[in-house]
Amino acid sequence: MADAVDKDSKTEEATEKKIRDTIEQGKLPHSRETAIFASFLAILVFAVFYAKDAIVDLGMFLSTFLEKPEAWPMSTATDVISLYRQVMREIGRAVVSLLVLLTIAGIGASIFQNLPQIVGERIRPQLSRISIAKGWSRMFGVQGWVEFLKSLAKLGFAIAVLSFTLSQDHRKLLAGMITNPVSFGLVIRGIFVDILVAIVFVMGLIAVVDIVWSRFHWRRDLRMTKQEVKDELKQSEGDPIVKSRLRSLARDRARKRMMAAVPRATLVIANPTHYSIALKYVRGEDSAPMVLAKGQDLVALKIREIARENSIPIFEDVALARSMYKQVSVDSVIPSQFYQAVAELVRIVYSKKAARKATQ
Repeated sequence: MADAVDKDSKTEEATEKKIRDTIEQGKLPHSRETAIFASFLAILVFAVFYAKDAIVDLGMFLSTFLEKPEAWPMSTATDVISLYRQVMREIGRAVVSLLVLLTIAGIGASIFQNLPQIVGERIRPQLSRISIAKGWSRMFGVQGWVEFLKSLAKLGFAIAVLSFTLSQDHRKLLAGMITNPVSFGLVIRGIFVDILVAIVFVMGLIAVVDIVWSRFHWRRDLRMTKQEVKDELKQSEGDPIVKSRLRSLARDRARKRMMAAVPRATLVIANPTHYSIALKYVRGEDSAPMVLAKGQDLVALKIREIARENSIPIFEDVALARSMYKQVSVDSVIPSQFYQAVAELVRIVYSKKAARKATQ
């Protein structure tokens, strides 16, 4: 009951992060019917392109063996082993070709559905995989019933195809029984190919439906509740409280670094109580005045206090301070529209320095 309620609450599509994590864990949609279809297709390819020569060679061998048994001495154990090896060699030529085709088909079916990847978690022994309760839910859950219905459908289809094919080809089968082994083998091959063509066609349809179903079922199982989406979003973006604390720490560090730079300022432009901007300009070194610090209210008062402690000139200009505060950035040169006003203040600073040197 709890599982049903949980599934009903999973109304949100899986996020890209959850899909990516699921793929990295090796939990991918897989269609069993696609592998079966590929196997039947491999058998059909073998029957059409390879089986004829193999049947002819095996038929000729059996014909010679049956018509001229004296050509095959079996008086000793060595003779029997030699005959056995030759028979196995003739059969092995056909079997090896079929096994190679089946292997290629199986690998191709897997690659067609999902690119291969090594996931240690999938092969790690887990006691939960042998849980009776989970095994029971797999057998009698939705997926279990789907597999059961597919098996019934395939069994019914196989019976129907075999019945129809044999009813159409029973005369060929009876006629082939009175022919030589080579001809009879080709008759069997023709009937076998007819059956395979029908099976491959229907298995192809079943495989397409199963691929669509497996991917739909996979997506549905990955659905998330609204709370899970919120939690994941919070994890990806960071806890708002933590982010706020980090921003506060960053501002504190920036403010301390800014205050440490104020003693290097050439002058400070201030609104008497609200704004302060500390500027640095050295002739021959700086192309334009640079903002070392700026602040409002308590920070502005602290900048002025540090400026007084270091004998840095403070110019009170309400309009200029207010305008500059909104447009300048720390560690950047001032905008060009302030060049003339600041240049006049810098000239005053350098004039006072020159006057003090002259009187000393």
